[in-house]
Amino acid sequence: MHSLWLTGRLLSRAIWNGIANISSSTVDPALQKRADPQLVSAVCGFSKDKKIERLVHGQFGDDAWFTSKTKNADILGVADGVGGWRAYGIDPGEFSLHLMRTCERLVKLGKFIPNNPSDLLARSYYELLHHKKPILGSSTACVVILNKENSTLYTANIGDSGFMVMRHGKVIHKSDEQQHYFNTPFQLSLPPPGYQADVLSDQPDTAMTENFPVEDGDVILLATDGVFDNLPHKLLVNELQKVQGERCATRLQTVANSIAWMARNLSFDETFISPFAESAFANGINTIGGKPDDITVILATVAI
Repeated sequence: MHSLWLTGRLLSRAIWNGIANISSSTVDPALQKRADPQLVSAVCGFSKDKKIERLVHGQFGDDAWFTSKTKNADILGVADGVGGWRAYGIDPGEFSLHLMRTCERLVKLGKFIPNNPSDLLARSYYELLHHKKPILGSSTACVVILNKENSTLYTANIGDSGFMVMRHGKVIHKSDEQQHYFNTPFQLSLPPPGYQADVLSDQPDTAMTENFPVEDGDVILLATDGVFDNLPHKLLVNELQKVQGERCATRLQTVANSIAWMARNLSFDETFISPFAESAFANGINTIGGKPDDITVILATVAI
């Protein structure tokens, strides 16, 4: 009974955290197609910690996310704080949360270029770098911008968070992981004084960037590695196919919830041969099971 109660609480909190996103992006399926593209989106996620935590909008454990809309662009972003900083008394979630919140603020102020998400990440990072109160830590990050003027999606990815784009039931674009070595992704970092030489710190311009035109009905998934490390590609594709062409954010939310919940459950399955376990084996590490991790899912479709 306690397990059922906890499951309900976790799921309701995960949905509540992303619910504001629905109210601002729901599109009535009965509406005629618009000339300008827009993203209809939903968010869900979980902290890997099984206990009930303080709810912070835009954060799931050490993961962080944001969505924003302007006249000329729709923007989505996720970041994953590097957990190793806890050993130094630093909250890993603070850096990722401030990175995404600064991106969101810069977008609202119009201080971004609709065809350059890498520049948005760089502006956010350098603001944190010169912050009066140091925001220490490291994070992977993925930001995508739908430029409404040319119906093109621009992407920037650092590390092992990432994106997938599906069209007509097939994945047509997928970000590649950036790893220094196994389970050590590229990351933006702000180390404490005296630790600079001992910490991996990649520059914003190392982000992998892409751009490609979008079509009506395209499905876009942004997620942290807690999703990709635990959900087999085929299972993820099956879920994305359910929302091909979907314009109702409530139905998108249902599938976003399903993806996040499956990833969470499999992450704690000690007998499951997860994508993370397969990657570990390919790197000479004999392990089995999921990888307990924070989970963040932003699921969107293109409506034109």
